[in-house]
Amino acid sequence: MAFKPLHDRVLVRRVEGDEKTAGGLIIPDSAKEKPAEGIVVACGEGARKDSGELIAMAVKDGDKILFGKWSGTEVTVNGEELLIMKESDILGIIEG
Repeated sequence: MAFKPLHDRVLVRRVEGDEKTAGGLIIPDSAKEKPAEGIVVACGEGARKDSGELIAMAVKDGDKILFGKWSGTEVTVNGEELLIMKESDILGIIEG
């Protein structure tokens, strides 16, 4: 990867949602919402306190996360559409 986020920012790849509803109906592309789940591709070092001490990131590369619907800024890196967001925009880590 040729991109390294700075400070408390993370680079995220969206995870595509289901193609069908629970009842088996196929969802057309025009009706799909952008997924609010993703995989962390890269992380910055973390934020700094006023004293200069580093605050470690709570997420790491490879974590599956949940984020807000309007979180992040869409960017294209090496032809792939990704999101850059602050760590505080992440709602939680999905385990399992």
